[in-house]
Amino acid sequence: MTGPARADRPEQLGLAGMPTRLFACTPSRLTAYTDCPRRYRMTYLDRPALAKGPPWAHNSVGAAVHTALKRWWDLPHGRRTPTGVAALLTGCWIEEGFRDAAQSAEWRGRATAWLEPYVAALDPADDPAGVERHVAARTDRLALSGRVDRIDERVGELVIVDYKTGRHQPGEADTRASLALAVYALAAARTLRRPCQQVELHHLPTGTVTRWRHTEESLARHIGRAEDTAADIVAATDTLAAGADPDDVFPANPGPRCGWCDYRRHCAVGQAAAPPHEPWSGLAATLEPA
Repeated sequence: MTGPARADRPEQLGLAGMPTRLFACTPSRLTAYTDCPRRYRMTYLDRPALAKGPPWAHNSVGAAVHTALKRWWDLPHGRRTPTGVAALLTGCWIEEGFRDAAQSAEWRGRATAWLEPYVAALDPADDPAGVERHVAARTDRLALSGRVDRIDERVGELVIVDYKTGRHQPGEADTRASLALAVYALAAARTLRRPCQQVELHHLPTGTVTRWRHTEESLARHIGRAEDTAADIVAATDTLAAGADPDDVFPANPGPRCGWCDYRRHCAVGQAAAPPHEPWSGLAATLEPA
């Protein structure tokens, strides 16, 4: 007797010669497997779900900044001001992960200092084509989807805008190599039925913008790699379902990032690879250059 089909594994439709279901995924899901197959398994496959570690302060900062910008674009044109975004940030600030209330207040002030000049440089009357917009696209093997921070429309074409708040200042190589940005460009073009080739990373702490213009060939290369990763996931998931050892099929990829893993407590390999970080360790007094 077979169990229910996993949502993460293509299911045969029951008739010989019929196609399998497309692998449904987001860029973050594919990247999770590429970074560490074991973390992928713990995140998406293990049931009951494993307990995560404590929340990270840098994630709280990033989530609050994204929410404040989303709500800023939701305001009427006349209320889209730098002081308006500061009030929005205060209203959606997340206290989790900080060492104490003083550190939280310090970083709320820092984030406010990022946002005010950023929105001051925007045209408050220029409504984007999408804000926190869900987009999707299908290939022969994948059903891709994702949520884009912002989609601008400039001179008849769409531009993907992704906000960054981390201590690493992205460069052109980061923008060019980003699977997420490539997927968003493809999916936005298909969802909104307008050309989309330019992608941008907006680093709020430094006010820098890095751009890359994709071609059909460069997008195809990204999608090809995504399809190869999905095929590896499907093969590993099927092998696991057949009774293989989970740690053999989804091996750990140990390294410095293990100190940041939400599932570190469940992985002896990760514990040996790197010491744990405090929940506020991702907050840096100085930024790392690209």
